[in-house]
Amino acid sequence: MATAIAPSIPRPSRPEDAPSDTNSTWLIEGGMDRERMLDMDRLVAPVRQRSFLVIAAALLLCGPWLGWWTIVPLAVAGVVFKLADDAVGRVTHPEYLLFAAWAGSEVMIEVSVALTGGPKSPAMAWFAIPIVTLSARFPLRGVLLGVGVTVALMVAVAFGVDAHAVIVHPPLLIMPLALTIAVAILSTALMQSDVRHRSEAVIDQLTGMLNRNSLADRTVELAHQSERTGQTVGLIVGDLDNFKRVNDEHGHATGDAVLQDVAYMLRKQLRAFDLAYRIGGEEFLVLLPGADLAQTAAMAERLRRGVAADTVGGGLRVTMSFGVSASRPGDAFDYAAVCAQADAAMYEAKRKGRNEVCGG
Repeated sequence: MATAIAPSIPRPSRPEDAPSDTNSTWLIEGGMDRERMLDMDRLVAPVRQRSFLVIAAALLLCGPWLGWWTIVPLAVAGVVFKLADDAVGRVTHPEYLLFAAWAGSEVMIEVSVALTGGPKSPAMAWFAIPIVTLSARFPLRGVLLGVGVTVALMVAVAFGVDAHAVIVHPPLLIMPLALTIAVAILSTALMQSDVRHRSEAVIDQLTGMLNRNSLADRTVELAHQSERTGQTVGLIVGDLDNFKRVNDEHGHATGDAVLQDVAYMLRKQLRAFDLAYRIGGEEFLVLLPGADLAQTAAMAERLRRGVAADTVGGGLRVTMSFGVSASRPGDAFDYAAVCAQADAAMYEAKRKGRNEVCGG
């Protein structure tokens, strides 16, 4: 079906005119914030593993004085994070899973503190360690919630184990609390600056989508993940039909508005853990972890219909052509090969008359 372009109306629509993101939750305000959270969590994961090794070494060195069993809560926290990392790509709202795993690590620290002297435990300062990672993944409200949870755990373990010691010598609790809150303030300020600069590098400034710069790291991670789990990965390449006509007939400002609105429509149709990228002028790419070829084609058809069904750019009707491909079950995800197949399928959709989905 050929693309139809309706007459424009005076004011092009903007992303802020669109309805609120249906994927938003109390912890995450929308799909793009969730994508940034997942991207930062992937960066934090290897650093967290190294910090676990440092803590484990400290516990082993202190074993003769504190007891060798102190390694158990750390091992439990490691297992909790591993389970969360494995499941994060399969849940609709991964922010809740990640926050629960984070809170679990603070609970394990509380257990260690309780069993090594309560407010007199040298592990009291360890409550501040997980605080560092909060602002890397969550907005300010998530940081405040995490700090509130941590403060409550610290007060509970201090008074629950040895209230007399805290009453006689309040600095036992005051100093660790001050350290924890100060770490939260400093890490949040630093992370907000880092996220701002990182976003400028990996986020397409026009559409708010991830850009080509952020694609390489994610595809490498998916390759490793699929090699380990045998999970398939679907890939969709989509290109706006006759976009040059939009710019020629209605101007580049309207063309930009069309791209913004189409980007919003695409994100609105995707699952929380799917990732959408703008990889060229009017070309988009979507990664679907866990999707086979049939599921990928079904999602592409959903995207095609979503774009064709509504007006964009202040009253224009546009269509998109999509090419789909997917890795084979049990094989590692080969991004170059799968993308080449999807790209070829997209051009086949163009040759068939546009506004089509073709499989590679």
